[in-house]
Amino acid sequence: MARVSQQDAADIIATAHELADAAREATLLHFRRTDLTADTKEAERFDPVTVADRLSEERMRAILARRRPQDGILGEEFGTTEGTSGLTWVLDPIDGTRGYLSGTPTWGVLISVRDATGPVYGLIDQPYIRERFEGGLGRAEVNGPSGRSPLRCRPPRALSEAILFSTFPEVGTQAEGDAFRRVVPNVRLTRYGTDCYGYALIAAGMIDLVIEAGLQAYDVQAPIAVIEAAGGIMTDWQGNPCHDGGQVLAAANRDIHAAALALLKG
Repeated sequence: MARVSQQDAADIIATAHELADAAREATLLHFRRTDLTADTKEAERFDPVTVADRLSEERMRAILARRRPQDGILGEEFGTTEGTSGLTWVLDPIDGTRGYLSGTPTWGVLISVRDATGPVYGLIDQPYIRERFEGGLGRAEVNGPSGRSPLRCRPPRALSEAILFSTFPEVGTQAEGDAFRRVVPNVRLTRYGTDCYGYALIAAGMIDLVIEAGLQAYDVQAPIAVIEAAGGIMTDWQGNPCHDGGQVLAAANRDIHAAALALLKG
């Protein structure tokens, strides 16, 4: 495990905010432009990438090359750059490109720092709303239009009172979708299509659960750091760490996590 000194922690936090500021500027250059187009990464399904995705990551990488050249980088658009410090920056320049293309303000920029054991710090930033959720290295707060306030997940409640979010109603494979649909009838409300913003709402104490599948490391590292800093828990569907993505169950507390996990496992 890479040890983060107090001085290094301060530099990591300052660097992360500089990255988020740069990504805000880059993504807002193209957001809600009617001439924005997208390529697709996959032939079988529409998996969009835009000029804004690439520009956002390019600008963040340029800052890291200047401020933290000793650290590694894992980015969605430009892959892996090895480092020597034991720390790796995990970047998703636009999480929710489908939402970005559609003009909905539920996409976000995900920035995190991990060591060999998992994420130690993360940001979930929504540039259009100008909300930034921060967790790790002694921090757990949101800063946005309503000011700055601490992040704190919801206390335990019955699963029948829970609010559940997921990005896609299909939720992965047929078997994964079947498992997800065992949970849906047992909660009060289910909502779709919020991408990384759903994880931020767990940390903000607004909802109880996010269940997803087919994710990548850059989709989950920042949400893990933010949710855990706010008192929540995020695992795979077997209750194990989900640092590399795959199946994800994010919960406001261990009680409701256990209730949802039991249904997912069948």
